[in-house]
Amino acid sequence: MLADRAVSHVGGERILDSNNYAGELLEKLAVTMAARAAHVLGINSDGDVVKPARGLYPHQWSWDTAFIAIGLSALDPALACRNLDALFTGQWRNGMVPHIVFDPLAMGYFPGPDRWASAEVSADAPVSPLTSGICQPPVHAIAALRTVRAAAESDASTASSALRWAETFLPKLLGWHRFLVKERTEASTGLVRIFHGWESGMDNSPRFDGPYSRVHPGAELPPYERRDLRFVSDASQRPTKEEYDKYLWLVEEAKQAGYDQDVLSRSSSFDVGDVFFTALFAAANDDLAELAALLGAPEVGEARGYGERARAAVAARTGPSGLASDIDLRTGEDLGAGTIAGFAPLIAGQLPAQDLDRLVTLLQGPCWAGHPGLRWALPPSTSPCSAHFRPRSYWRGPVWPVTNWLFSWALERAGANEAAAELRRAALEQVVAAGGLAEYYEPYTGEVLGTANHSWTAAVVVDWLCGGDWLA
Repeated sequence: MLADRAVSHVGGERILDSNNYAGELLEKLAVTMAARAAHVLGINSDGDVVKPARGLYPHQWSWDTAFIAIGLSALDPALACRNLDALFTGQWRNGMVPHIVFDPLAMGYFPGPDRWASAEVSADAPVSPLTSGICQPPVHAIAALRTVRAAAESDASTASSALRWAETFLPKLLGWHRFLVKERTEASTGLVRIFHGWESGMDNSPRFDGPYSRVHPGAELPPYERRDLRFVSDASQRPTKEEYDKYLWLVEEAKQAGYDQDVLSRSSSFDVGDVFFTALFAAANDDLAELAALLGAPEVGEARGYGERARAAVAARTGPSGLASDIDLRTGEDLGAGTIAGFAPLIAGQLPAQDLDRLVTLLQGPCWAGHPGLRWALPPSTSPCSAHFRPRSYWRGPVWPVTNWLFSWALERAGANEAAAELRRAALEQVVAAGGLAEYYEPYTGEVLGTANHSWTAAVVVDWLCGGDWLA
């Protein structure tokens, strides 16, 4: 059914003329691409919940679910709402949305709920469903607003249902954002702090090499068996054993703190002011304010204030180049490492024209999307000009369609429509050439890496093809 809806969305009148061969190929394959992406969302679904991928990712991940909802909103707004609702059944009493909500029927994943022991050590954690004890970037308000907007373009019944849903979902979003303000905003910098690299969504990014070098797993780290390598045969694509030991040690530290945010701010070995997370929080609050205004809710000013303060915090961490950098809150070390997180000011939005132009030039320049060795003009997760660049290693070099979506969305929101269209076109060309909706891609060759049928890649492809005049 999703595939049929995708085909109907990419109608003949939506396909625009192009003098470019790749553009012509995209036009011819647009319906096929949209249907295939929708099919991937279908095969990764479990009833009303679309998981990231069969095998490797059998549960709900927080920011994955938000991107999946963005894609679903173009095809089935009600299904997008149900996916967000399912994730928020795991919301903690303190407002935190955990980075994993576990499916009790898919317990083969590691680290699973037993390792996290969230409900055992924290009264804030739900007993059902079981969850992890950390969070991920707050893309959910962006997904909620897009879903309501998409429903408004449908029939009156769908539009009305989406508004009723939004009225029930808004308090949950407010609780989540208030948690980030109260429990995670570091006073001196205004940045959202993270206590684990997983919270950034960019697990092994070189952004965190410094902080991780100061994480020393104790002898009491419980033994474990990794299961991710069963699904990704090339170990070079995944974090190393040494990195994984550190990841799991931070879980042990969080449990020892009872997942108490105040205790973690004093005791965690890893404590980073995350500019990209903060930038997404700024953008999400803009959309939260718009959603509240649409519903006639009184929290419009509250959300706008959160957004303005988060945007100011990102601006304060922006250097002369126009790129921003994280900060190690334990040592005060600047953590600029040549990664896409440096483009946080673009994500945060509301940039002066000259600053926007400078970031667009950087993004398209020789150390990013314009690097001569790249197969497609797309920004790798780490700059090829950086000493930390590893083209096959997860967030240390590969190209991620989901971040391409974020940048194209941010560029369009800023009025840089031509740059946004170029990025979208290149991203779609990559998917066509690779022949798979991969989790991420090798930047020099375009090779499919990670899982081959990944939902958030499928979701952003659906959004690009079904959500607007994609060749405009």
